[in-house]
Formats: sequence, C-alpha cells, structure tokens
Amino acid sequence: MEKDDAKTCGPIVFRIYVDPLYINHVTRRCLLCNCKEPRNINMAMDDLNGKVALVTGASSGIGAATAILFARRGAKLSLTGRNEVNLQRVGDECVRVGPANTERPFMVVADLCCEADVANLVDATIKKFGRLDILINNAGIVELSTIETASLEQFDRVMRVNVKSAFQLTTLCIPHLIATRGNIVNVSSIAGSRSLAGMHVYGMSKSAMDQMTSCTALELASKGVRVNSVNPGDLYT
Repeated sequence: MEKDDAKTCGPIVFRIYVDPLYINHVTRRCLLCNCKEPRNINMAMDDLNGKVALVTGASSGIGAATAILFARRGAKLSLTGRNEVNLQRVGDECVRVGPANTERPFMVVADLCCEADVANLVDATIKKFGRLDILINNAGIVELSTIETASLEQFDRVMRVNVKSAFQLTTLCIPHLIATRGNIVNVSSIAGSRSLAGMHVYGMSKSAMDQMTSCTALELASKGVRVNSVNPGDLYT
C-alpha cells in the first residue's frame, strides 16, 4: 500500500477488491472528505476468541469459508442458510477446525426474503448468546440480465435477496452491535463499482450495498460500530 502521512478526519470504510484481471487492492478512504490513511490501521485479523458472529449465506461459498475461518479463530457462531444439509456440514467443519472443546455453531435454517425469518434469526441468536459482536451480510444471488432482458420480477427478486434482507437484518442487529461496539461486514461485489455488461440488475443491487455500507459507517461511527465491505470478483463455489 502506498504511504501517505495525511490523517483522516472521519470514519473509514475499507473496500477490498479482488479481481483476476486486476491487481488486488484495498481502498482506504475517509467518508467525510475522501482523504487517505485512516488512523490506527491494523490489517491483521484480531483474535476472535469469544466473539459472537452472525454469518448469513453460511451453507456454501464465501459464507462457509468465513464461518470456518472464524471458528478457527475461536468465535462463537450463529450460521444461517437455506440448505440444511450443507449448513450441517459447515457446522461439522467448524467444530473440526476450532479450538479444543469448541461449541458447535448455532444454526438457523431461514429464508432471508421472509421478514419473519429475519426477525426470528436475530431473536434466536441473542437468546442463545446474549450478545452480538459481528454481523456478516453475505447472503446473495447472481442473475444475469441486460436492460433489454431484465424483468420486474427479476428486479424484485434480486433486490429482495441482495439488498432488502441485508437492510432489515442490519437494522435489527444495530442495537446489539452498539452495545458491544461491534462490526458489520457487507459482502458486495466488484460489479457494484464497475459496470459489467450482462449484470445489470445484479450490479445495481451491489451498488446499493456499497452505498448502504458507506451511509451506515457514517451514521454508526460515533457509536463505535465499524462498517466495511468486501468486493470480490468471480468466485466458483
């Protein structure tokens, strides 16, 4: 990363971009004036021992990998996904890689498009652990379309999964994250910041996720809650 002695005057959002066609990089920008070099940066992952993390879309892909990494770091996990069989497999792997006597992850099979399921997920997690330190908004779907082929049904479906569910879950988790001065990580996409032909509605949904990340970071910085996003490229899972 480039060295810059300038200090920032406001909250920071990290956006990590991973794209096989470009050099992987991390942008670091102050949300108030776009200046560089946030204060007290520590890129290393902290010890997560005892931290309670809620991970959506945890039955496969990025969500499963995140859950397994967090388990290895000693976190207590609340995992949700639609595929119960795969979710159980991820739970087994979390136990296998975790420290001795690791508690099995708390697993909730849920459809995040259902508002009642989202509310139940948060309530059940807090009832189980009594707190929440980390929220990973990972659940999402990819559907290809252009402005000529996209339908309103597709638009509603993609926005409901990729944006609305994350918005609802975040609003419900905020009081608990304020209490622990916790963290939110939103899994966006490189399609949110780069225009890609054939990913019209999907790209719109990820741009919305990026904007939600920035706005939420601004609004919660004074309350000690950090909000960041990761923007990966194509991943085959």
